[in-house]
Amino acid sequence: MASVKVGFYGHVRQYHGLKNEIDVAIQEVLESGSYVMGPKLKRFESELAAYCNAKETVGVNSGTDALWLAFMALGIGPGDEVITTSNTFFATAEAIWIAGATAVFVDCDPKTCNIDTDLIEAAITPKTNAIVPVHLYGQPANMRAVAEIAAKHGLLVIEDNAQALGARGADFALGELSDAMCVSFIIQKNLGCFGDGGAVVTNRAEVAERVRKLRNHGSLKRSHHSMGFNSRLDDLQAAVLSVKLKQLDRWNDQRRGFAAQYDEGLKNTSLKLPYALPGYRHIYHLYVVESEKRDNLQDYLNAQGITALTHYPIAIHQQEGYPWGQCARIAGSLKHSEASAARVLSLPMFPELTQEEVQAVIEAVVAWDKESGH
Repeated sequence: MASVKVGFYGHVRQYHGLKNEIDVAIQEVLESGSYVMGPKLKRFESELAAYCNAKETVGVNSGTDALWLAFMALGIGPGDEVITTSNTFFATAEAIWIAGATAVFVDCDPKTCNIDTDLIEAAITPKTNAIVPVHLYGQPANMRAVAEIAAKHGLLVIEDNAQALGARGADFALGELSDAMCVSFIIQKNLGCFGDGGAVVTNRAEVAERVRKLRNHGSLKRSHHSMGFNSRLDDLQAAVLSVKLKQLDRWNDQRRGFAAQYDEGLKNTSLKLPYALPGYRHIYHLYVVESEKRDNLQDYLNAQGITALTHYPIAIHQQEGYPWGQCARIAGSLKHSEASAARVLSLPMFPELTQEEVQAVIEAVVAWDKESGH
């Protein structure tokens, strides 16, 4: 039995580790009187663009807004179909619907849980305008294959990178092979602020300019407006993100180390463990195992004081709020997405964990596995 209590998030630990620097950054914003569209935002946008080796970054209110503003900036809207996966957070498809387009779901690869690129071409119709691969749990999707399909059929590519900032493929960087990459900064992400936040990263200057207008009531110049919205990343959050960005690679390395510890400790259990593609840098936003007895395992761990959560136990096309009809289409079987949703369980994973805490989780899972007769 585990004697160590292990939570799921390390937000407070992370803050205390950088408290002095974060407090100074926040104080600078407060004393400046420039809280929205100010110098801290411009600085962070420049820093993130450099980190991603991209030409442009535009800070917005959330990762969800980043997606649908990118769609709108690229001209995706009513009458268009956008291919993506169903085993992701609801916002991926929701953003497609907000833009007025139709989401087309293809199944995931059962090994990686990312979009099965072998199924994309069969889902393409004359209405298809874009592909949205999701870098799920921190592992990049096969962007080489996605980019080749997109080029062959004249399609746009928008990366949903809410979970893999700092990851990379074997021979590609995230953001390199797409028209835009959308990032989320909500607190639980590998790079998280103290609220909501997001960004659109792109090498297309015209896309960045359109997003800048859309996020600010259609304005690039005071009192001059066109169609737009209010979706700005405020300077307080940008200042915090600037402090944290300098730590992101170190934090991702710590996550990878804990993932290796989990892999070793759980390799002889009945659980299906995360599969990391050879040569890829998986940064483990989540450490997701699968079990036929997922609910039983979750209850057991919670009873031991170990918080385990589910991401995502209901596939989008199985959600009560799924908009059947013209808003969505299923392309082929989604059996792997459905099977994964019924089995997934996320174990504690954040850079402020200790090896002792990870070991306590391992011991609890192993004990449950033995008690379950495996």
